[in-house]
Amino acid sequence: MEDAISQINLFLSGNTDARIDCDHEGSLYKLFHAVNTLSTALNAHAIKEQKVKEFLKSTISDISHQLKTPLAALNIYNGLLQDETEDIAAMREFAIKSEKEIDRIEILVQNLLKITKLDAGYIIIEKSPENVTAMINDIYQHFEFRVNSEQKTILLKGSDNIELFCDRDWITEAISNIVKNALDHTDSGCQISIEWKRLPVVIQITIRDNGTGIHPEDINHIFKRFYRSSFSKDTQGIGLGLPLAKAIVEAHNGNITVESALGKGSIFVLSFLNLTKL
Repeated sequence: MEDAISQINLFLSGNTDARIDCDHEGSLYKLFHAVNTLSTALNAHAIKEQKVKEFLKSTISDISHQLKTPLAALNIYNGLLQDETEDIAAMREFAIKSEKEIDRIEILVQNLLKITKLDAGYIIIEKSPENVTAMINDIYQHFEFRVNSEQKTILLKGSDNIELFCDRDWITEAISNIVKNALDHTDSGCQISIEWKRLPVVIQITIRDNGTGIHPEDINHIFKRFYRSSFSKDTQGIGLGLPLAKAIVEAHNGNITVESALGKGSIFVLSFLNLTKL
């Protein structure tokens, strides 16, 4: 009993490895074993809580960093607007730039809310059979104006009778984020293709581009939140589009892979179980 009390006090004082000797028979040693089990559970909970705190601290730091740039730009544009009281053209230009920065902040906040809710399990994925062609056509129409204005092309290829058991809104969000990423990293004249097909066990959706590609040092980090490549020239990205896409795909029990080569482009493959074949 004295040894047990000593070990418990050690645990309470911060030595989380402290345990009571319980390698004997009898009710008392069963009690000691239960105390050890409780200690292990408490220790695991404390470690988990610490990880949550570190994650929140890191996330808040990242959010603050991401907000600094658009807020600083807004402050500058606001000062310029106050100074420019006669030049209507200049005022219009600064107003347009301010609107872009506000949109950037809104996208950051909305994506953060979405990915946080997915992580916390607050969002229920409501699945139903959805025609893949119809979903892809909606995505194409969403980006059509941007594609034409940037003189790029999107090619669509797939069977009209493939259905995916999914939450249409969320899967549309995931694919759209990957298409947007492709548009962000391709130059005028480049091509993006979206192909969908049914395989024996899975349904695959492939987004391919012939853009700048991903640096080998970045390929294992692109799905990390707020990740910004030191090799990227992109100054507008907020580093949440691809992580959100990954979270959505995995919430559908699917997986997402990427292959890329510098100067040749990237290939993202989304794979989902073909439930009709199971």
